[in-house]
Order: sequence, then structure tokens, then C-alpha cells
Amino acid sequence: MSWYPVPIPSQAGRSVLVTGANAGLGFFTSARLARAGAHVTLSGRSAERLAAAVAAIRARMPRADVDSLVIDTSSLESVRVGAERLLDRAPLDAVVLNAGMVHTPAARLESVDGNELVLATNVLGHFALLAHVLPHLATGARLVTIGSLSTRLSTFRVDDLQLQRSYDAWRAYAQSKIASTSIAFELDRRLRRAAVDGAEAVGAASAMPRVHSLVAHPGYSISGRTPRVPGVNEPTRLDRFADALQAPFAQGKHRGAEPIVHAVVADDVEGGQFWGPQYATKGPPRLAMPTRTSRDPRVGARVWAFAEQATGLVLDPARVGS
Repeated sequence: MSWYPVPIPSQAGRSVLVTGANAGLGFFTSARLARAGAHVTLSGRSAERLAAAVAAIRARMPRADVDSLVIDTSSLESVRVGAERLLDRAPLDAVVLNAGMVHTPAARLESVDGNELVLATNVLGHFALLAHVLPHLATGARLVTIGSLSTRLSTFRVDDLQLQRSYDAWRAYAQSKIASTSIAFELDRRLRRAAVDGAEAVGAASAMPRVHSLVAHPGYSISGRTPRVPGVNEPTRLDRFADALQAPFAQGKHRGAEPIVHAVVADDVEGGQFWGPQYATKGPPRLAMPTRTSRDPRVGARVWAFAEQATGLVLDPARVGS
């Protein structure tokens, strides 16, 4: 199976950060963008696993312009330190917010900062990262949040984001994906308002946001349908067999990366959109419809306020490129 199902336009001269890039969707997104000529920074919490991912890309593409950066999104301090290192590099043309816990703990755990661990890893760390790097984004940059079909399969307790009243592993994951999607759409709304305010301040007739925030989801993408990559994706024969039984409605993670890559590079993309596979769980990229909850401005405002309080950071769209 090929790592690169569909060719993409040259990305030479563009700089991209992909979080959670040592495996899965993040790895294949990084590899696709690197093959097209982008400078790609792979981030993750394990230096050893990042080194394996970088080595796997360079083994196939010796001239790939890739490097790595340790960022543990469950730790606000790790995010701050990682973001500071990014400020010494070229402005970012895209950030893919992919890192996250999929196999969530059976019991409620807390991060080093005292937040529920899945929420901290999947949501708050990325919110903090954006707060730090927003001034370091190039004009036209794209912020791509990774969505999930799980947002359609769970209710959302906006008044219990820390899951202190009741916890289960499925709700922790699904609720974190609803929250991160909600923040992405709220960021798009705030970027658009900031653009209008900026245009009015200088007497311009109209203005487009300098940065675009959108969401892409991978459908149902599983390891056993994914090419084997030493040190990155090495499913057992049993996993291969079990996942092959799901072939009619599942795809490999190299295929699940297609909507994500499309969101980063395609000309028909703009802020506030929701991209996914054509047939919901698999297929080529198409524009899709997010859940009503995730695109509700009232919910978005509440989740945003909670994230600022939990991280102690202000994510100010007016600071884009400042």
C-alpha cells in the first residue's frame, strides 16, 4: 500500500507544524506534506518516537525537509517551552492540531496542571499552543483541527467539561472532540470579526481573515488497514485480520489523512469549513456538515471562556502576525 494515495501541489517554501506526528494520522499527514516540499516540524511527547518517525520519512525521502520538536500537549509548561522554540523559526503557514488521546483511561485522571487528562491533552494543550503561536503565523495560514465522527455519537455537557460529576472513557474522548471542534469554529468567527474591525479602523470596505481556522476529520481510519512503517505502524497479523473484516466501511490512516492534507493545501478551502471523507467513514475529501452543537456560537463562547480560564491564557485573534 502506498503512503501517498493522491498527489498534491508543490508545498515548497511553506512551513507546517503537525502535533502528534510520530504515528497515525499525524505521521502520514507529515509525510505527504514533506513529499510535496514543505518544511514539516513533527511534534509529540516522545523524542524517541519522533526520531523513529523522522527516520522513516527520510528513509523513503532522503531530501525531506523535516525536523522534530517535543511538545506534550497534556502539559501547559511543555507547550510553552515548545512554542518558544518555534518563535526562532520561519513563520508557520499551517498548524495541524492532531495530537490527542484516543485510547482513554478507564478512570478519571488529571494532568500535571490539574485538568482532566483527556481534556488537557486533546483540547487545552492545543488552545494554549495557539495562544502562544498566533503572532507567529504567516498571512493566509491555516489552522486545521482534527475532528471525529464521535461528535455525532455523544451528548455534550458544556457545564461539566472536566467530567467531575461523572466520567467514562468514551465520554471523555467524544466530549474532548466536540470541545476542540467548537473552539475551532469559534476561532473562525473571532478571526472574521477581527478582520472586520481592522478594516473599519482603516476605512477599508471589506477584509478577509489573515488566518483560517477549520476542521477536518479522518472518517473511520484504523491501523490494520494502514501500510506497515517500521517504528511507526506495526500492527500484528491478528490486527490485520480483524481490521480487514471492516474493510467495507474502514480505511487506513494514510487514507484518513487525505481530508487533513486537503484542508492544508487545497484552493477550495476556507475558514469555518468541515472536511471529511466522501462516504463519511472512508473515501476522498469532501465538504461535510458539522454537528449543530459544535457550530453553535453560544456553545463556542462558553467553551472558549472555559479554555482561557483553565489555561490562564488569552487567545486574541487581533494578534495574528503581530
